[in-house]
Amino acid sequence: MNGLEAFFATVKLPSMPDVAHALIATLNKEHSNVAEVAHIIAKDPSVAAKLLRLANSAQFGLPRGVGSIDDAILMVGMARVRSLALGACLCSAFPPMPGLSSQAFWRSSMACAGYAQWLASTLDMDAPQAWLTGMMLRLGELLIAQANPDLLADIERLPTLPGGRWEREKRLIGFSEGQITAELARRWNFPMQIVQALERSYDPLVEQAFSRLGAVINLAGLLADRESADAQAVDDLPTDVINALSLDVRAMKATFPGSDSFIDVT
Repeated sequence: MNGLEAFFATVKLPSMPDVAHALIATLNKEHSNVAEVAHIIAKDPSVAAKLLRLANSAQFGLPRGVGSIDDAILMVGMARVRSLALGACLCSAFPPMPGLSSQAFWRSSMACAGYAQWLASTLDMDAPQAWLTGMMLRLGELLIAQANPDLLADIERLPTLPGGRWEREKRLIGFSEGQITAELARRWNFPMQIVQALERSYDPLVEQAFSRLGAVINLAGLLADRESADAQAVDDLPTDVINALSLDVRAMKATFPGSDSFIDVT
């Protein structure tokens, strides 16, 4: 039994609703149509209601209200709607953990998702996929808290420097939260591109096969670790990862997103 298998033998996997499993299956299909995705979401009234609240939130700035799943897909886009629905499912699948502020945790996860979407859009990558992957990054910490609750205080100790939590996780249990989330995503049958990106989010340049999405998630996670990041935070990001992605630092600063632009799926 390898290290990750031994770790997962000590935790109880969160229970995912049927609608989430069905949506994950569509991620693995080359072509999924609007009717299929809308039908899946409509099967779960609570997910559908949360999705409509999200679509009608100020972050999207839609010219008119959205009253149905079909309208949401038409106005927001199928890929974005699917990612938002999956994000809502993931939030409800994980119970609060003692010693970890749920509000702060999900605010950080939404920031990571927002930064990942911004970077992916800059690089003409799949922005909804990047949003979902960024939103998932910290889920591994919730499993660490379940398996080793006594370690949580050490992992979360202040001051929290960007990337510091990952270093403490590696030192204490041998894996970063991203590597644990990757194994969770593998077991839930997420697309391999998402699994590999999460695996490499801790150090995207160490692997021989470079993952652009993994590098995006690495940068997004570092930015999300800053409570009030602004455009100047770009200067503190690892230049080797920025160069590997061929990102333009000046353009990054000019388009740096504000925290009020991030979606709140909670």
